[in-house]
Amino acid sequence: MKSPRWLRRLGSSLLIGGQAITATLKGRINSIDLSDQLMEAGPGSFLIVLITGVAAGAVFNIQVAAELSRQGAGGTVGGILAIGMAREIAPLLTATLLTGKVATAYAAQLGTMKVTEQIDAITMLRTDPVEYLVVPRLIAMVIMAPVQCLLFFSVALWSGQISSTHLYQIPPDVFWNSVRTWLSPDDLPFMLIKAIVFGLQIAILACGWGLTTRGGPKEVGASTTGAVVMTLVTVALMDVLLTQILFG
Repeated sequence: MKSPRWLRRLGSSLLIGGQAITATLKGRINSIDLSDQLMEAGPGSFLIVLITGVAAGAVFNIQVAAELSRQGAGGTVGGILAIGMAREIAPLLTATLLTGKVATAYAAQLGTMKVTEQIDAITMLRTDPVEYLVVPRLIAMVIMAPVQCLLFFSVALWSGQISSTHLYQIPPDVFWNSVRTWLSPDDLPFMLIKAIVFGLQIAILACGWGLTTRGGPKEVGASTTGAVVMTLVTVALMDVLLTQILFG
């Protein structure tokens, strides 16, 4: 019995990812394309991360601060927000945003190149398409995912502090003291480890799906959708595993 296509594509994506990581470690990096990909994964996505971070911090805080203020525990609001953001919300939401913004671009770009036979042309020029196209995208995501995650975390905390001060009269110094007391020294490094792993997943799956596109231009849309769905599912599963390993 033939295995499902998504499973074969997942296997191909992992092989492509392995090739890209090996090429990166050997220093075979297409530096011309790298700067463009860093812009796409970094400054090109800052705005959506910024806006979502502001909204997430405010909404989380409105829910939590309202309840804790009623219980007379308003002083713990900052700490609970910081732990929730660092351990779970910041890396997971950042990965979701980057999947929507960057993974779709990667899958669509490479899928279009595949169906228009540009990948075959690159191969005929004795250039490895994985080194030329996948490596810069993979490096860009591994560098920029933790940067975006840290930005999201910082913005969410500031947003939480402002909303709790204005809406629930929790003084800023009480909020920040609570953050310092509750956050453990491991929380931020572990948050960044999650972000790096998620960034690696997004790049490998999006590029893998793009390079395994078959057929005409209509297939590019299906590939892009497939890449996003597979990335979100695997990121959610990896999140469970990493949470167990890092915080269990």
